[in-house]
Amino acid sequence: MLTTTVRIPTDKKDLLKIIASVEKRDIKDILTELIDEYLERHRETLEILSRPDRRSSIKEGLNAANKGDTIKWRDKKAGK
Repeated sequence: MLTTTVRIPTDKKDLLKIIASVEKRDIKDILTELIDEYLERHRETLEILSRPDRRSSIKEGLNAANKGDTIKWRDKKAGK
């Protein structure tokens, strides 16, 4: 396991200390849990963006949307 220094505002660190004390846990364990949750929330996005064909499709869609070249969902659903 690596050691990393993280700078956080004093008020947040103070709150973490209080929470850790109430829960009888180490701040390190709380931060590790938060990082795990953050990574899990973003895992699907990372998987999608790791595929060049998906990134290309996303860029094409964004470019089309920026040009106003879009199809209303109602029309798409109706087969138009």
